[in-house]
Amino acid sequence: MARIWPQVEAVWLLQRGALFPWVPVLIGCGVGFYFALRIEPAPLLLVAAGGSALLLMLVARRGREWGGPALWAVALVLAGFALAGLRAHLLAAPVLGWRYYGPVEGRVVGIDRSAADALRLTLDQVVLARTDPDRVPRRVRVSLHGPQSAFKAQPGQRIMMTAHLGPSGGPVEPGGFDFQRQAWFLRIGAVGYTRTPVLSIAPATGSLPLFRARMALSEHVQERLPGQAGAFAAAIMTGDRSALDQTTLVAMRVSNLAHLLAISGLHMGLLAGFVFATCRLGFAAVPVIGLRLPAKRLSAAFALVAAAGYLGMSGGNVATERAFVMVAVMLVAVMLDRRALTLRAVAVAATIVLSQQPEALLGPGFQMSFAATVALVAVFGWLRDAEIQLGPRWLHPILTVVISSAVAGAATAPVAAAHFNQFAQYGLVANLLSVPLMGILVMPAAVLAVLLWPLGLDGLPLSIMGLGLDWILFVADRVAAFDGARLPVVAPTPSVLPLLTLGALLVVLWQGRTRLIGCLPMLLSIWFWIETERPLVLISDSAALVGVMTDQGRALNKPKGGSFVATNWLENDGDGTTQHAAFGLWSTLESAPLSIRLIEGKAAAQLPISCDGARLVVLTVDPDHPAREQGCTIITPASLRKTGSLALYDTAEGGRLVTARDISGMRLWNRQ
Repeated sequence: MARIWPQVEAVWLLQRGALFPWVPVLIGCGVGFYFALRIEPAPLLLVAAGGSALLLMLVARRGREWGGPALWAVALVLAGFALAGLRAHLLAAPVLGWRYYGPVEGRVVGIDRSAADALRLTLDQVVLARTDPDRVPRRVRVSLHGPQSAFKAQPGQRIMMTAHLGPSGGPVEPGGFDFQRQAWFLRIGAVGYTRTPVLSIAPATGSLPLFRARMALSEHVQERLPGQAGAFAAAIMTGDRSALDQTTLVAMRVSNLAHLLAISGLHMGLLAGFVFATCRLGFAAVPVIGLRLPAKRLSAAFALVAAAGYLGMSGGNVATERAFVMVAVMLVAVMLDRRALTLRAVAVAATIVLSQQPEALLGPGFQMSFAATVALVAVFGWLRDAEIQLGPRWLHPILTVVISSAVAGAATAPVAAAHFNQFAQYGLVANLLSVPLMGILVMPAAVLAVLLWPLGLDGLPLSIMGLGLDWILFVADRVAAFDGARLPVVAPTPSVLPLLTLGALLVVLWQGRTRLIGCLPMLLSIWFWIETERPLVLISDSAALVGVMTDQGRALNKPKGGSFVATNWLENDGDGTTQHAAFGLWSTLESAPLSIRLIEGKAAAQLPISCDGARLVVLTVDPDHPAREQGCTIITPASLRKTGSLALYDTAEGGRLVTARDISGMRLWNRQ
């Protein structure tokens, strides 16, 4: 021990001045712990955690070499835990606890498109017939099917329709994406659809001015640029993606160019960089002003104002707010004559985002954005410190783009694969052919178009912008058409991403050669991912869809219907097949090791239930009499309403049954 201690002390001394980037990491640990709980912590416990965090921070200021950082670490974890719980309680709103069919009235506050390519409206100030106002959700989201999908909704417009509503659905399988949790933090208390005409009962008033300005600009852009190029332009200028069709979205995802559709760090950085560079050139062109004023600081200030305007015009969603915070931190650093692109600046941005929206930690946007940023700052910092030359000066921009695309792609690929169950094999090629054009042509033209829009002179910049977007869409279509462009990836277990992140952070943030210890959890996470065990049987929360794993893949009991659930199951299996093809395997179940008996229809459910040698009996309709058959597990819609979706894992003991409620627990967002 006496020999080891000096070495430990030497390693710790290397961390002096390099501990601040760990602040958001520790806060994130607290946030992650809150969301991992299966029982909602009492409000008093959250208050105690927050108070303890403040107390420890005060004591840590007087701490010594070891005690101070240790107290800060505990305090930050407790702070993250308290912030996540406080945020969840502050956003509490009524959630519809039953199926509703009837008139729905509300104000349009959101317009987008569903995965089924239907126009989708988000309403607030909701009124439901025969419903206590205290039980009416703050917001509802309704998809428009049929002829009314062409309805032209206006921001702030008050509308009425007859719709089917219900609570947000839980995970499609145990441990899967929890839409109930996402809807809770969006304050959406009910989702549904309508096939009846949508009526306008009051025009848009002076409310929601930014939303109305966004949609007006979006409509104007699409009039000037018809087709998907105009829809693309509207998406990156205003955040309105309602005109993008599924063909375009699929091609962008498969080619790994979908990030160009979301107003994220790339767009915000390109816009701020263009404004900053333009202002610097403007000051330099007028030496009388440029030499007397702090041109660099003023340029950063103008860029910050432009970024704030872009935030407002884009709708201010979570991804855009996160991007603005990151860009704002960088620009403020420039205004203070500090180095902008440092891990400390990234840590400040991450801390601000987690303090405002702790739930963002669980989303792929946050994870991919900061993974790419940290990797880029670390790699280019290493190149700078190592004084590695990138060849001739004229070659620097090209190599910078290549290195940036490769590093960002490598950093975000595991996160994208874990969340979206695919790996874009030609994503680097597509990005190299598209991202430079985005920065050189598309974003500068977009800035000029917005500036000239009030004067009616935006035709030329929009045309130039359209040329760039047409090229990007062409690249997406061609790359997506390549054989093997999309490589399906099995969904990892919940421990994989945290382990991978911990290892990567140790490698990047820790100082000294001991940082290589981070390779161990990274390798362990890869091994866990490779050894991921998929459920032998999956049953949807309505009992309408059943999937059984066979040697040829998962067999589904329906060729259509429940397509959202079926698609998610197959993607999580790492299977690129279709639901119809999976249905073709259902007839092979007689030879499968697990016997499933599916009882469909009301008439069959009224008959006496018999196992007939099956280990699982699934009824699609609740029986009229209690099921008392022994020797098998009987699943009914009533039992699934309590447990959520169900998974059976094949084990030596005969099968391990896991429900969605076993994983998600009893939390604020799933108590209805």
